[in-house]
Amino acid sequence: MHKESISELNRLFQAGQFDEELLASLRSDERKGVQQLIAKYEKQQLKLQAFQQRHAEMTIYEQSYYKQGMTYIAGVDEAGRGPLAGPVVAAAVILPSDFLLLGLDDSKRLTEAKRNDFFHYIKEHAISYGISIVESEMIDQMNILEATKYAMQEAIGKLEPVPEHVLIDAVELEQLALSTEAITKGDAKSISIAAASVLAKVTRDQYMKQLHRQYPMYEFASNMGYGTEQHFKKLQEYGVCPQHRRSFAPIKQMIY
Repeated sequence: MHKESISELNRLFQAGQFDEELLASLRSDERKGVQQLIAKYEKQQLKLQAFQQRHAEMTIYEQSYYKQGMTYIAGVDEAGRGPLAGPVVAAAVILPSDFLLLGLDDSKRLTEAKRNDFFHYIKEHAISYGISIVESEMIDQMNILEATKYAMQEAIGKLEPVPEHVLIDAVELEQLALSTEAITKGDAKSISIAAASVLAKVTRDQYMKQLHRQYPMYEFASNMGYGTEQHFKKLQEYGVCPQHRRSFAPIKQMIY
């Protein structure tokens, strides 16, 4: 009986052609390399099943509204409420009902590389998306909560078609003339909010990396404007810049 070489089996595995039928025929193959491949395949399948289960859990909100006859369900999230510098960014996104991106989760749980990959995939496959950037100066004028709400409402306003229902991460948008639902930790519970969190986070990170080129002394590319020990040291050394939020206590104490 002909046996495939380990290199050939590896090739099939890498090509995604290592299926259950082939697996069954290899169970009795005692070669160490074959048994390692079987273990690797089974681990991969368990990971895939976990992703599929997670996806099912994260589409519960959307599915409930699809069953009510709705088509356009928007998810909304923000990035950058806590930093001492830079903008707050909000994103809104409407996904198709058959949207599938295994591994999509709250953007904070993803690696930077994965966020960047997902960012492009979401933009390409969404029915519609909108992104709003509210600068630090407006944050100081409005306060961070109102600036966040403003950014969210602006992002939603960019959606076409108009959503039939809006799922929002934690924030109540009382003045929005649409059907809305605020979900605590929604970026970990709704696929639409998770998609919005990725769009918002990656957009803001890109913005802060651009700011780093303008103000390299603050290391914005690594701290993203958050109040890290490194950032505080730079503030002590160089003072504040126009991108720092003067209404935030640590900055306010430095300038008054």
